[in-house]
Amino acid sequence: MSEVRNFRVEGRMRIGDSWQKFAIEIRAIKPEHAIEKVYSELGSRHKLKRHHIKIERVVEVSPEELRNPYIKAFAEWRP
Repeated sequence: MSEVRNFRVEGRMRIGDSWQKFAIEIRAIKPEHAIEKVYSELGSRHKLKRHHIKIERVVEVSPEELRNPYIKAFAEWRP
C-alpha cells in the first residue's frame, strides 16, 4: 500500500484578463495525482478550463512546512 504524501502545487491561473499566482497544498500518493486534484479544484471553484491553469512547480513538503491548517491536521494525525 502506498503512503500519502504532502505536495505544494504552484502556478498561475487566468482570471478575466490577468494571470494570478496560486499555491495549493494537496495530499496525494504521486505528484501526478496532486496535479489532477489541483485542476479539479480550480475548475470547480473558479470554473476554469485546464488551458487556463499553468502548473509551474510541484514540491513535496514535510508536515512542519505546511501552511494550510486543515492539510496540516491530516498530515500530523496518527490513529
